[in-house]
Amino acid sequence: MREGVLHRYAAFLPLTPQTPRISLGEGNTPLVKSRRLGAEIGCEEVYFKLEGCNPTGSFKDRGMVVAVAKALENKARAIICASTGNTSASAAAYGAYAGLTTIVLVPQGNIARGKLAQAIAYGARVVAVQGNFDRALELVRILAQRYPITLVNSVNPYRLEGQKTAAFEIVDGLGDAPDYLCIPVGNAGNITAYWKGFTEYAQAGRATRRPKMLGFQAEGAAPIVRGHPVKDPQTIASAIRIGNPASWQGALRARDESGGRIDTVTDEEILEAYKLLARMEGVFCEPASAASVAGLLKLARQGMDFSGKRVVCVITGTGLKDPDLANQIADIPLHQVPPDLESVEEVVLGLWGR
Repeated sequence: MREGVLHRYAAFLPLTPQTPRISLGEGNTPLVKSRRLGAEIGCEEVYFKLEGCNPTGSFKDRGMVVAVAKALENKARAIICASTGNTSASAAAYGAYAGLTTIVLVPQGNIARGKLAQAIAYGARVVAVQGNFDRALELVRILAQRYPITLVNSVNPYRLEGQKTAAFEIVDGLGDAPDYLCIPVGNAGNITAYWKGFTEYAQAGRATRRPKMLGFQAEGAAPIVRGHPVKDPQTIASAIRIGNPASWQGALRARDESGGRIDTVTDEEILEAYKLLARMEGVFCEPASAASVAGLLKLARQGMDFSGKRVVCVITGTGLKDPDLANQIADIPLHQVPPDLESVEEVVLGLWGR
């Protein structure tokens, strides 16, 4: 049986004897060493933390299991969240597992169909708001204050407590913290949680150092880099299409305390990394996940020296979250042939290059 984060890292989580140890098998995701992209930037040790291997296909499950367990401990009967997609899928799955009513607010027309399908399949009550994510989050925060319903967005501190366990796993897998951690930044809860995890592990003597945190926002949705909220954030990477991050200050602390940086990547750079990950590394991720690799490639091209360093790129979600994009940008033709050996053989040998 695969142990979840409530079991594996109980000593580092705010649990009590009354906290139910629920699990869908979250955590313990692969840390895969790059075979080709690392060589492209002159770095022998680049790793990908594949968070798309969590139960609902994204890193959100780590925090959601803690938030829902604490909601059960407090006798909650319903949970609510705003979401660009991954949070809604995770909340709906753990809500279903725990027997809780789940209500999700999504920005109308700005959620990948794969993510919306998950929330619906898990039985969530979905409300499409005619506005962006930031407005949806404002609304659920008000509703959670007015009614006995538990808010499970990352403003819920239990979410970040669970998400920090990914940092523990990286240290456990490598034997120490990496030199650099590259991570997408949207609502900024994840970069905040990772830094918290690396810090706690170092304080507990489980790591001898902490990494420099390198966070990357999409150029059209980069409020932290710009220094002010973005009213109408725009990017192909819907998971980080956020104009006013809830964990803004936490991201700044992670950047400043680690001696790292938060930078931007263009949609073109994100799509380039998205394709390279799939075709050079066998890693199919959602567009927002590719921001971590896009940022690493950008910094290397600008002359940042990663030789002799150990780098981990967080791949936050699976590409199956947004399958439409893969079809939209496909540049390898689909060959249609009659169902006879000669026709198939001719095409196959041509593709093979013989």
